[in-house]
Amino acid sequence: MTSMTHDGPEITGGVDTHGLTHHAAVIDSIGRHLADQEFPATIRGYRDLLDWMRSHGTLVAAGVTVIDVDRPDRKTRRMKGKSDPIDAYAAATAVASGRATGVPKSRDGVVEAVRVLRVTRRSAIKARTQAMNQIRNLLVSAPAMLREQVAGLDRAPLIRTLARLRPGDDLSRPLAATRASLRRLARRHQAMDTEIAELDAEIGPLVKQAAPQLLDLFGVGPETAGQLPASAGDNPERMRSEGAFAHLAGVAPIPASSGRTHRHRLNRGSDRAANNALHTIVLVRMRYDERTRAYVEAAPRKGSRRRTSSAASSDSSPARSTAP
Repeated sequence: MTSMTHDGPEITGGVDTHGLTHHAAVIDSIGRHLADQEFPATIRGYRDLLDWMRSHGTLVAAGVTVIDVDRPDRKTRRMKGKSDPIDAYAAATAVASGRATGVPKSRDGVVEAVRVLRVTRRSAIKARTQAMNQIRNLLVSAPAMLREQVAGLDRAPLIRTLARLRPGDDLSRPLAATRASLRRLARRHQAMDTEIAELDAEIGPLVKQAAPQLLDLFGVGPETAGQLPASAGDNPERMRSEGAFAHLAGVAPIPASSGRTHRHRLNRGSDRAANNALHTIVLVRMRYDERTRAYVEAAPRKGSRRRTSSAASSDSSPARSTAP
């Protein structure tokens, strides 16, 4: 959800966004609900939505300030219900009260290009993994003659062998049908291999253009270097500090104290893809980088648990400089 704030008479507009439509709502400076309306998610619809908001108050000449608003938690939704107008009013109220202050990603540069290409790459990897799992499942129940033909083969020779199978014309026989299915799955696996290689060739130069210094850091490869800028966006200045990026990536410990017990716990929320990228970098550095290994070895002597020190190394070791 997003919202828009203006001066005078001061109004705040909230928008509950969807794929085909957006539902907008407007509140005044003391939070009273003024109006709500649905608009198509088109260029003309966006203009009509903004004109409709302007009709309820005077907007500043400088334009529109857009704020990202988190969706309400489950408890709040159970208490207040769920509908497009409710969510739109909630977005406007969150900004008017100061609870929501996040600047959205601009999505207008090379980082956005990297993000959309990586979406396709992840899909191709998922399809390749599914094809491989289905091949192994089919081989478990395949006729013995076919199982023995490919027994002991590693993945690459297995895929090549299955892709060359000749099932014959009579698919009413289980052996022929199994061969036909395995051949199709193997060729699908090969097609995904080709697609992933093509995407890697396209993404690599873009990542180098977007974050050349990031790739120079120890333990950072093209995959992790592509994810971190994508999580930050083309306007990383929207994050006010390194600590803000740590919260975005879920590596800033969360207070979990009670009474005389003072402790922190790991953050299980935030951007999990960015968290996974940092985790991968830390694992590589823990194995091969002397500074990170020294940090991890020293942390337990300070009273920290080893599990916590791994998360801390994401935030406090040189790996934290991966923030774009």
